[in-house]
Amino acid sequence: MISRKLYNRISLLRKERDISRKDLAEKIGVNFQTVGYLEREEYNPSLDLAFKISEYFNLPVEFIFSTKPMKPLSQELYDKTKNQ
Repeated sequence: MISRKLYNRISLLRKERDISRKDLAEKIGVNFQTVGYLEREEYNPSLDLAFKISEYFNLPVEFIFSTKPMKPLSQELYDKTKNQ
């Protein structure tokens, strides 16, 4: 079975919170290189790992991961305020 590519915001969230790859890796129980593979979208996380990342950032899984390319957060914020 061919797996779909997953897009993510891990790098953005990590940088926003000033967390190194190594620190994030320790918190979610993986090697720091795995975080790099995830950020470069070279590796899809297991469901368990996706939930660990979601729980660490205290955000819904669907905010961090998507099967479609993600809009920049500034665009999402603009669209949300425009629709209110």
